[in-house]
Amino acid sequence: MSSASLTEHAPSGDDAPSGHTSHGGLVPLTVGAIGVVFGDIGTSPLYAFREALGQAASDGLVREEIVGVISLMLWALILIVTVKYVLFLMRADNEGEGGVLALLALASGKSARIGGTVLVLGSIGAALFYGDAIITPALSVLSAVEGMRSLHGVGSFFTEQRILMISLIILVGLFLVQSRGTASVAKLFGPVCIVWFIALGALGAMHIADGPGILAAVLPWHGVLFVADHGVLGLFVLGAVFLTVTGAEALTADMGHFGKLPIRVGWFLLVFPALTLNYLGQGAFAIHSLELAEASGKVFTNQDWFFLMIPPAMRLPMVLLATAATIIASQAVITGAFSLTQQAIQLGLLPRLNIRQTSAGHSGQIYIGAVNWALLIGVVILALGFRNSSAMAAAYGIAVTGTMVVTCCLAYLVLRRRWGWGVPAALALVTPFFVIDSLFFGANILRVIEGGWVPLLVGLLVLIVILTWNRGRRYIAAMESDGAIPLADMARSLAARPPTRVDGVAIYLTARNDLTPHALLHNIKHNHVLHRHNYITTVKTLRRPTCDEADRLEIIPVDENFCRLVLRYGFMETPSVRDDLIAAGDRIPEAKKASFFIGRNNYAMSAEVGMPLWQDMLFLALYRNAADPTDYYRIPHNRVIELGAQYAI
Repeated sequence: MSSASLTEHAPSGDDAPSGHTSHGGLVPLTVGAIGVVFGDIGTSPLYAFREALGQAASDGLVREEIVGVISLMLWALILIVTVKYVLFLMRADNEGEGGVLALLALASGKSARIGGTVLVLGSIGAALFYGDAIITPALSVLSAVEGMRSLHGVGSFFTEQRILMISLIILVGLFLVQSRGTASVAKLFGPVCIVWFIALGALGAMHIADGPGILAAVLPWHGVLFVADHGVLGLFVLGAVFLTVTGAEALTADMGHFGKLPIRVGWFLLVFPALTLNYLGQGAFAIHSLELAEASGKVFTNQDWFFLMIPPAMRLPMVLLATAATIIASQAVITGAFSLTQQAIQLGLLPRLNIRQTSAGHSGQIYIGAVNWALLIGVVILALGFRNSSAMAAAYGIAVTGTMVVTCCLAYLVLRRRWGWGVPAALALVTPFFVIDSLFFGANILRVIEGGWVPLLVGLLVLIVILTWNRGRRYIAAMESDGAIPLADMARSLAARPPTRVDGVAIYLTARNDLTPHALLHNIKHNHVLHRHNYITTVKTLRRPTCDEADRLEIIPVDENFCRLVLRYGFMETPSVRDDLIAAGDRIPEAKKASFFIGRNNYAMSAEVGMPLWQDMLFLALYRNAADPTDYYRIPHNRVIELGAQYAI
């Protein structure tokens, strides 16, 4: 499909969503993107070739096999990262935002709610991301610290136990500082990563001359022949090769922060050339080592190629630089988990959690304590369980490949539902990517026993939480709506027989503002009063990242006693109900003095109605531990009155 036809149906252009990408701002945005977007994929050279060659060398090794492995790695970067993500999926943005949940919102089309296939696909993608978010910090930091074993004279001091302890200290420290925010040090991420990528490229270029035959790897048939000639072993190698492209999802997930152009510039001008040179250099160095082993009659053994090809005098600085790069990559994944959770909450996929801004100048700088500590516990358990990066590498690919398969499916739905493509055209574009992703996913599934079960288990648990929460919310909404009194009928009834009126403004927060809120009924029943101004208010999350201020508030008069309000927020925004009502000025008189009525119902488990008992238990646990709506909607506690009833679910 031509790029022109893609652009014709795309909802936005190639610049930053808010116009930040200009000639004057391109350089700083590109530097920032290099520090955040490419951290994960940029640390793959530490372990990807080592693990892929280790699989290939399990039955002996010849020169052509090294060329085949490098060919697979280079073409994975070309087909998956460059073609699929940089050239295709970055066009399927939701007003500049990307990632699996932005695709979910796009794929839902004009539907008022997310459901069916779209809900399941988006939930699976989000769930697998959390599995990836646990593995990435542990694997990347361990692989960098393991470079200390290559230090001349002191390498023997760094045993597996000591490397593990150093890595855990770094990881625990990283999670402990999250609550303070990282805005003050984030400005260093870009420059550090630029130095890292330059070092990667230079290091690889230094060693290509060791085995210039490695340049044949740029021809794709070397990789194809390798897989075709090696049967099941070829699939195991393919599973390890996929480590080359871990982190590709970040290219779309971070579009909203930097824009498409800076990410593309960073990829084509620095990151892709640096990775290509480094992998070619590692392959050439391995060929040279193989030739030396054959000449001396020794057995060729797989080694830590990345650190061994560094000149001894430069190894300590490179180990420190690699450690800094892996910390940055881990930080990007943690921040991504916070952002994904915020989106999932806004889209109704997860219960409300306390979200705290950590920077006054950057709305994207947030901290979610529950997610932070859950990730830390998972990372520590994972590191203690696997103990080294090679053992952990088997667990890495499944989460990433699974997310990529989901992304392909959602992209197809976006093409059909949002861009209006026909089935043949949509299939023609998506099928090649789907086949490639499925092939990699199948290759990684073979390694389930070696550790691939970890992200699957994490993903399954998160998926159960998402689907249970979504099902429970819909059941409760249907139950509370059943028999509810339409607001128009209540307004006519109260106009005919008015209760005692009191001065002031009452804001009733409810899921449906066309029905009479239970809190209003309880207020009239027990207090026998009605405020002078009553606003039945619904907060809605849009299927786009942000809401224009002009569309934020909609006022729908009912009669002289009641108005219906709709407050709209994008799925990347945090609601601030009181502030936005005050900002409405004369449209909402005396909003500063308004009392907020919130329904806080109690729910009891029942095996006879609603969901199965085990889902009742899980839903109630989620409901009771969800953030207080007063805090979530940023309403002062002294302005809130909570009223409710009890229901059996």
